[in-house]
Amino acid sequence: MRDQDSTEDRWFEERVLPHEAMLRAWLRGHFAKAGDVDDIVQEAYVRVLAARSSREITSPRAFLFATARNLALGRLRHLKVAADFALAEAAAPDVSDAGADVAQAVARAQELELLTQAIQSLPTRCRQVITLRRIYGLPQKEVAARLGIAEHTVEAQATIGLRKLAEFFERLERRDRR
Repeated sequence: MRDQDSTEDRWFEERVLPHEAMLRAWLRGHFAKAGDVDDIVQEAYVRVLAARSSREITSPRAFLFATARNLALGRLRHLKVAADFALAEAAAPDVSDAGADVAQAVARAQELELLTQAIQSLPTRCRQVITLRRIYGLPQKEVAARLGIAEHTVEAQATIGLRKLAEFFERLERRDRR
């Protein structure tokens, strides 16, 4: 057993570890907002070694970089979802505040009504994508599976939908200024 461990150690030291400096620089350059590079590198090492225990890895450098990229993208998605959730929490009315000002409650209800109107004004596919992605917070992959469309279509429809929502509110603002 010790012989197998030393073989794995040697494989790791010879085929994976030499790429660490380049991996760190690449992560800092491409995924600066993903968080701690040390954590991503360490998690990538763990995943590479776990994969190596179950199958042969013919290109350790490519596998290491792909693994680190996927980890960084996962962190970025998590940060985005957390930020969206925090924004939604901040925008949500505080129902526990019994002394909430009636004017504020009416204003919030009107804002919610306008948002509903804006979403309802979207074309069907855009509305479905925006609702699943932004309201329910589903990942792009799951939205694609639920709607039976490609992931790039989800991304395109979300972009179109957000642009149309912005246009809706711009029109509303111009109308209100008159």
